[in-house]
Amino acid sequence: MNEDIPQKKKWTPRWGLANIFSSFNNTIVHITDLTGAETIARVSSGMITDKGRLQGTAYPAMQAAKRAAEEAREKGITAVHVRVKAPGGHKSKTPGQGAQPAIRALIQGGLRLGNIEDITPIPHDKTRKAGGRRGRRI
Repeated sequence: MNEDIPQKKKWTPRWGLANIFSSFNNTIVHITDLTGAETIARVSSGMITDKGRLQGTAYPAMQAAKRAAEEAREKGITAVHVRVKAPGGHKSKTPGQGAQPAIRALIQGGLRLGNIEDITPIPHDKTRKAGGRRGRRI
C-alpha cells in the first residue's frame, strides 16, 4: 500500500558563513563556505550607491545584503551563520547603522539564519592610537 506513495525527501540545509563588517562609513557583506576559504559572494554598500555620504546608511546595506543573498542562493547556499564585526581596537566597538538591516535583508533574500555572533576585535592592552603624541594636526 505504501509502495505507490513516493517518500518525501528530507531537506538538509547547505550552510555558509556571512561576515558583515559594518563601520560608520561602509557595510561589507561577505558570504563564504563554512571554512571561510572560498568566497561565494562579496558586496559592499559602496557598490550600491554612488554617493559617498550614503555608504554607511541602512538602505544601501540592505540592498548589498539582498544582492549577496541572491548570489549565494544561486550557488546553492540555503542557510548561513552570521558574524558581525565593527572596526574595534581603539576605534568604535559598536557596529555601524548598516549591520542590523543587513541581517534582516539576508532573511528577506531567502536564507535561513543559524548563529549570530559578534567578532569585533577587542584589545587586551592599550593600543597606541594613530596620530602621534600631539594628535593629528590639520
